[in-house]
This record gives sequence, C-alpha cells and structure tokens, in this order.
Amino acid sequence: MGRRLTLVVPSLALGGAERVVANMANHWAACGDTVTVITLSAATTDTYSLDPAVTRIALDLMRESDGALRAIFNNMIRVRRLRAAIRRSKPDTVISFIDRMNVVTLLACRPLDVDTVISERIDPSRQPLDRTWSWLRRAVYPRARALVVQTEAVRQHMEPLMGGQMIYVIANAVDAPAVDELARQPRKSDDGSKQIAAMGRLAAQKGFDLLIDAFARVAEKKPGWSLTILGEGPERSRLEEQIRARGLEGRVRLVGWVADPTTVLRNCDAFVLSSRFEGFPNALLEAMALGLPAISFDCPSGPSEIIRHEVDGLLIPPEDVTALAAAIHRLLADDPWRTKLGREAGRVVDRFSSEQYFARWDEVLRKGR
Repeated sequence: MGRRLTLVVPSLALGGAERVVANMANHWAACGDTVTVITLSAATTDTYSLDPAVTRIALDLMRESDGALRAIFNNMIRVRRLRAAIRRSKPDTVISFIDRMNVVTLLACRPLDVDTVISERIDPSRQPLDRTWSWLRRAVYPRARALVVQTEAVRQHMEPLMGGQMIYVIANAVDAPAVDELARQPRKSDDGSKQIAAMGRLAAQKGFDLLIDAFARVAEKKPGWSLTILGEGPERSRLEEQIRARGLEGRVRLVGWVADPTTVLRNCDAFVLSSRFEGFPNALLEAMALGLPAISFDCPSGPSEIIRHEVDGLLIPPEDVTALAAAIHRLLADDPWRTKLGREAGRVVDRFSSEQYFARWDEVLRKGR
C-alpha cells in the first residue's frame, strides 16, 4: 500500500521551489502514493500543473496584512485553516517548503501528532527573515523530524537551529524532459547569429542588471551575439530601461515566462547564471543538461557544486561585472573550447539524476515510519 503524503507550499505560481513541489507530487502520485498538495494561494494563481491523481487544496489566504495586529490575526487564520486541511488529508508525512511556510506548517501540525519534514529552498544566510519570523523559526524548527536542504553550506548554517534533529542534503535534479533526444540535437541558426541565455525570476536576487552591464562591455566586439533572458518579475521595467540606456535594444531580449524553457535553450549557445545568491539553481542544471557551456558567479549556494571550473563551465567571483564580461568574451571567442565545455556540461544529468534525487527523499521518508 502506498504512502499518504501531504506537501505544503505557499503557491504553485512561478518559482523554482514551486516547480520542484509540482514535480515531486506528480512523481509520487505516479508511484502509487496518495498525494495532497496544499497551498495558501488560490488555485487560479497556479503556473505548474498537477497530475489528476493529486488532491489539490487551495486555501486562498495569500493576502497582504495592514499592520502588525492584522498580520498576527491573518496568520492565526492560516494556521487554523491549514491544520484543518492537513487533518483532512490524513497524511503519514507532511512535507513543507520555504521558511515562513515551514513555520506556519509546524504550528499547524503541533496538536496533530503527525510526522513532519521541512525544506529550505534558498540560502538563509543571504535572505534572512525579520526579527519576528526569525524568533518563530528558532522556536518551532526543532519540532520537525527532519530538515532537507540543498547544499552542505546551508546544512552547516542551519544546524544550530535544529536542536539535534536530522538535516539531509538533497540537491535538485535535472528534469527528464530537458534531456530528451530532441533537445540533444545540434542547435542551428540560419543567419549565423548566436545566443547567450539566462533564466530566472526578474528580481534583484538573479542579478540580471549585472549581466546586462557585462554583456554591454562585449557586445560591440561580438556583433553576432545576443542575450536572451527567460523569466518574469518585478524588475522588468528597470531592466528594460537599462537595456535602452546601454543601447542594447535588439541585442538583449526579455522574453517573459516560457512554459517549456527547453524550446528556447536548445537554440542557444551558452548560459550565464548571474545570481547574487541561490539555493540550488535549477536553471543552471537544465541549461547544462542541454549541453550549454555555463558561466556562473560563484555565489552562495549551489553553483560551485554544479559547475566543474574549466571542465564544463566557468566560476567567477560573485557580483564581479568585469570578471563576468571577461569570461563571456573568452567563451564567445573560442568556438572549439566552447563546444568542448558544452559536451562535458551534458554529463550533469548523471551527477544530478531524478533517480538519485527521489532515492534520497525516500530515505528521508522511511526514517519517519
């Protein structure tokens, strides 16, 4: 008989963690487990779809709070409604994702006597919570049976908060559709032009402003190259103005959110991750799986565990625009070397396979039985 698993996440809207949760729910449902996904958001905000076998509970409680008292009241409602939803799902294990959601979930589960696993999806040292949420996290995180993080650095950072409870390191996996035979076919261009790709939410964390500045420094020397950025977010207007100010209209494109990034990435020739910080970047994994040589800031956390410097990509000092521009120019100027790096990049699918990913998660879940 399959397991009963309840996954809790703020929403299934745009985001790396949200996509991971949808993939996990669909995988476990296909394996015969009874899976429920609960979100604080309304279902109308969903970007990622779930298998019909997955039960979807959308609480529609994602509202801004006007003042401290209203915030306390709204969170009390969230805890109570979430507790009722978890109780209805009758789980063997509850798995919660993302810092504040983890706190709310642990508060909701306190009187239910249910096995609870939480997961951090970003480097908390670079995205700290405010004083109240930090205090709550310290108070309730030890109530979880286990914490799952994505890198060893984050594990070490979180260890003092967990009160001796188990912490597992499970890196993200490469989605199987990203490495199918069609995607592995050589990229073609009718006019001889070449593209650099970048992907992520248009937010300050992703550092696209740094990337545009770096590309501006090499654009004149490499007129056949362009930059394509996939993603949507609050920084779009500012990035569009930056593109105009640098005279890069037509050379830098913000294409918005793309349901299947593979369709764009497979026609690109290199990939850049310009993030100021990460959790464990899915975008980098997916691009390398398609055979794209990668350049990344060596930011916390994840890129240095994915890229093998000078073997399948380049790691450069965090937020160093000059170094980024030099690395882009070097990669663009040497076609044979770029091809060699791309060939090695494709091996990322062996190091970060879905089989390994779910085997590690199954180990975590078995410990709760």
